[in-house]
Amino acid sequence: MRGVWALGGVMLACAAVPAVAADKVSDQKLTLTRVFGSPDLSGVQPRGLKLSPDGTLLTSLKPRADEKERFDLWALDTRTGQERMLVDSKKVGSGAELSEVEKMQRERARIAGSKGIVAYDWAPDGKTILVPLDGDLYLATLDGKTRRLTDTPEGELNPTVSPKGGFVSFVQGQNLFAQPLGGGTATQLTRDGAGTVHWGEAEFVAQEEMDRRTGYWWSPQDTHIAVERFDEAPVGVVTRAAIGANGTKVYDQRYPAAGSPNVSVELFVMKADGSARVKVDLGSNPDIYLARVDWTPDGTVLLVQRQSRDQKTLDMLKVDPATGKSVVLFTEKSGARSWLNLSDAYHPMKDGSLIWRSERTGYGHLYRFAKGKWTALTSGDWVVQSLAGIDEAKGRLYFVGNKDDVLEQHLYSVDIAHPNVITRLTETGWWNNGTMDGAATRMIVSRSNPTQPAQVYLADATGKRLSWINENAVTPGHPYYPYLAQHQQTKFGTIKAADGTPLYWEMITPPLEPGKKYPVFFQHYGGPGTGQQVTRAWGGALAQYLVQHGYIYFQIDNRGSFNRGKAFEDQIYRAMGTVEVADQLAGATFLKEQPFVAGDKIATYGWSYGGYTTLKMLQANPGVYAAGVSGAPVTRWELYDTHYTERYMGSPVADAKAYAASDALQDAAKIADPLLLIHGMADDNVVFENSTAFAAEMQKQDRPFEMMFYPGYTHRVGGPGISEHLWNTILTFLDRTVKDKK
Repeated sequence: MRGVWALGGVMLACAAVPAVAADKVSDQKLTLTRVFGSPDLSGVQPRGLKLSPDGTLLTSLKPRADEKERFDLWALDTRTGQERMLVDSKKVGSGAELSEVEKMQRERARIAGSKGIVAYDWAPDGKTILVPLDGDLYLATLDGKTRRLTDTPEGELNPTVSPKGGFVSFVQGQNLFAQPLGGGTATQLTRDGAGTVHWGEAEFVAQEEMDRRTGYWWSPQDTHIAVERFDEAPVGVVTRAAIGANGTKVYDQRYPAAGSPNVSVELFVMKADGSARVKVDLGSNPDIYLARVDWTPDGTVLLVQRQSRDQKTLDMLKVDPATGKSVVLFTEKSGARSWLNLSDAYHPMKDGSLIWRSERTGYGHLYRFAKGKWTALTSGDWVVQSLAGIDEAKGRLYFVGNKDDVLEQHLYSVDIAHPNVITRLTETGWWNNGTMDGAATRMIVSRSNPTQPAQVYLADATGKRLSWINENAVTPGHPYYPYLAQHQQTKFGTIKAADGTPLYWEMITPPLEPGKKYPVFFQHYGGPGTGQQVTRAWGGALAQYLVQHGYIYFQIDNRGSFNRGKAFEDQIYRAMGTVEVADQLAGATFLKEQPFVAGDKIATYGWSYGGYTTLKMLQANPGVYAAGVSGAPVTRWELYDTHYTERYMGSPVADAKAYAASDALQDAAKIADPLLLIHGMADDNVVFENSTAFAAEMQKQDRPFEMMFYPGYTHRVGGPGISEHLWNTILTFLDRTVKDKK
C-alpha cells in the first residue's frame, strides 16, 4: 500500500507544451471528459528525465498529445534546445500483450495504465540506449535507429546495461541472462528458476512495500553480479479470481498475508558468466527481509541491508564477494513502540565512508559513517527525504528536505567538512524535487505550486537556473489556459489534534456568496508510510472540477502519516483506525464551524488505505458525514501483506487485540450513513475479497449500501472512459445523497 491512490498528484517532470485551439482565458468550465482527456491539462509531462553521460542530451519519456498514457523516447539537446523523438513506440513496438508478470510489476510501480516505453537505460559510453518495449528489448542509437536485441514469447524483465557497458542483462523465465551489448548470444546465468523458484527478481513485498524493484546488482567493473534467489513455496496460496468483462481468469497467487510465511530468500555472488557462484551469509535466521544490496565503488565489498521480520532492527552487512562471508558493519534499532523506515538516501563513498540517512533522533537526517564513527551532517525538527547528488571531490552533498516549511520541499546542500551549515538552492513557495548528474555538477529541478503545473529547469550546482527545460507557463496554447479564469485559490491552515499536535489542512472553495453554505468533498488517505497530501504543489484539475461542480474541496494530514517525524508517525503503532479517524473528525468539526459550510453536507472519500479510513470514519462517527465513498479498502488487516501490515500492527497472534480493534468488518452494521463501495475485480494488491467480505457482512446485517465493481481492473481503476465512469458514479451518488439532499 506504498502508493497513494487519490484525486490528483504531481508527476514532477515537464516538456514542451503543444498548442491547443483555445488561446485565451474564458469562463469555460471543466468537464470530466476534459479532465481525463488528452493532452493532459497540467501540460505534457514526461517521465524519467536523464542527462546523457556527457551531459549533451536530456532524455525523457514523453506522452503523446492525443494519447497521454502512451510514452515515446525523446531527446533534448542541452546546447541548442532542439528536441526530437528518438524512439516511436508505435513504429518500433510489436504491440504484443505483456506477460502477466510484467503487468504485475507495472502495478507495483504504479504505472499499470502506461503504454509504450515506460523505462530506458543509457549505456555508459553515451552512444546507445536500452529500450524495453512490448516485452522485448531494443537498442537505440542517437541517430534514431533501433536494433532488436530479443524476440521471445516470454518477455524480458528487469533489463539493464551493466556499469561498464559490457552487457545487457535481464530475467527471462525466472532465470537471469546476460548478453554482450555489442551483439552476441545471451548466456543463461542461472538454471533452476522454475515453479516457485525465481532468480534476479524482487519478491512481491519488495516491489509493493520496500521500493526495491530488482533482484540483481552488477559490480562496478562488470566482473561480478549479486543475485537474489527466492522460493515462494512457503507462501500461502490465495485463489484470486480476476473477473473480467468477457470471462474470469483464476490465479493461484502466492500472497504473504500478515502473520503467514514470507518467501525464502538467498543471495549469491557469481562471475559475469554465471560461474564461481558463492552464497552470501545472511545470518542464522532465515525469516528476514533483504532490504537493499549495493557494491562499494571499487567492487571489493558488497553492502547488504538485512531487516528483521518485525522491522525494528536493520543490520548493514559487509560481505566479502569472494567467499560470501559477512560481518555486521553497524545496526539501526527502532524505539519500543516504533519501526524502521527503509530509505534510498545513502551512498558508499570512494574513500570507504558511507553517507547514511537515519531517523535515530526522531527525524530523518544525514550522517557520515567512517572508521566506525558517526558524524551528523544535518539535524533539527525537520526531515531529509532523499539524496539528489554527491560531489565527492568537493565533499558536498545535495539533498531534498523540508527544513524551511512543512508544506514545501526544497533542494539543499551541505559540506561534509561543515556539518549543519545548510544552503537552500531552490525558491520558497514551491514544492521542489531534483536529480543530478553523476559528478553533481548540474541538477534537473522539478517544481510546482497550487497555481502552476510542474515546471522543469536545468541548474548548476549552486541552484542557479541555467535554462528552462520547460517553463510550462499557463499562457495561450497551454491546455489549462482556457480554464484559468475559473481556477480557485488553495488555502492552507492548521488545527490542533486532541493532544495539541498541529495538523495541516488545505481547502479550495467556489467563489463564496454571502449567506450561502456549500457542501464539502472531504478527501483523505490517512495511512502511514506514504507521502503527505497537504503540500504547496499543483493538485491537478480534478479538485478544481469538484469545486466548479459546487463542492468545497478539503483534506487534512492526520497523525500517523509520513514526513513529520517519528513521534507524529508512530502514533499509529498497533492502532490503525484510531488516531487517523480522530484527526479526520477534528477536520470535520473545523469545517462545521465555518459559516460558509453546510455542516450536514460533508461527504468523505478515500481510496486504498483511504477507503479503509472511510469505513472506520463512518463506523466511529455516525451522522457526522453525510455520505462516504470507499474505494478498494482493506477490511481485515489479516488479508493484507506481511511487510506493510506487520510494520505497524505486529503479529495477528501476538497482537490479536490490535488487529481486532482495527477490523472494519465487525462494526460494519454501525454504518448508518449512505455508503458507496468501489473495487477493481482483478485487484491483486488489496484483493477483491476485502470488499466482498464487507458486502456480505452488510447484507447479513441488513444494512443498505451501494456498490460499483469494475471487471478486469486492479488496484488502479482508471484509463480512457473508465476514469469518467468512475467519477460520474461517485458524483452521481454524492450529488444525490449530499449536495442535493433537502
